[in-house]
Amino acid sequence: MRGGGLKLYAILYLAFLYAPIVLLPLFAFNDGTIIAFPLQGFTLGWFAALLETPALHEATLNSLIIAVSVALLATSLGLFAARAATRYRFPGKPGILGFIMLPLVLPEVIVAISLLAVLMQLGLDSGLWTIILGHTLLCMPFSIAILQGSFANMDQSLEEAAIDLGETPVSTFRLVTLPLVLPGIIASLLICFTISLDEFIIAFFLSGNEPTLPVYLWGQLRFPARLPVVMALGTILVALSVLLLVVAEIFRRRGLRRAGLEDTGGFL
Repeated sequence: MRGGGLKLYAILYLAFLYAPIVLLPLFAFNDGTIIAFPLQGFTLGWFAALLETPALHEATLNSLIIAVSVALLATSLGLFAARAATRYRFPGKPGILGFIMLPLVLPEVIVAISLLAVLMQLGLDSGLWTIILGHTLLCMPFSIAILQGSFANMDQSLEEAAIDLGETPVSTFRLVTLPLVLPGIIASLLICFTISLDEFIIAFFLSGNEPTLPVYLWGQLRFPARLPVVMALGTILVALSVLLLVVAEIFRRRGLRRAGLEDTGGFL
């Protein structure tokens, strides 16, 4: 009975969580501006309207620039932090790692307001670069968590053997370590890209006059006639996010198989 109740709770929870996402494409293909049942017909016109909106194109370009920059920056910093966390001992290590992972538990609105206050005190203008810094701060803990697993699953004796055979620490990292943790690096890049592309709160506070795609979508919600176009764009974003997560999970599992370890669960 207890197991059946837990299963029912899980089903209801997932239904409540994902039902709006299921409804999103239904209204995106609906030939009508009113978001309500019954549906009025099938159309691709709302997706075609996306190609005729210059402001949308600019916001999309901004989001792509930010997401690519954040993915590269957060993964690079996460690679060094994860390497230090799994291979070295140093004073204050638990406290330093806990401080780095703090954005995982802090409310995003607190992080956004704090960053905005710092920028105002320094007299700096908001823009794409401020969003990149904020998103990097947010994405680094995810990158470190992924790459720590990759380093922890790698046999350290392989690095020791390479050094014994005459390789330098730099060449050992490039020729031995990097190929073994490459699936984790790719997974980190994809996860950070997805998080940055979808993030709204930090971008809302720090975007200035250069809105990202989520901020642009928020602005369009004030106009009821634009809602079907927003839902069409939301459908594309959901599909892209799911695709990136699936690819990241594939690379994560490939890394575990290469290391000869059992998969105990991941993104999917």
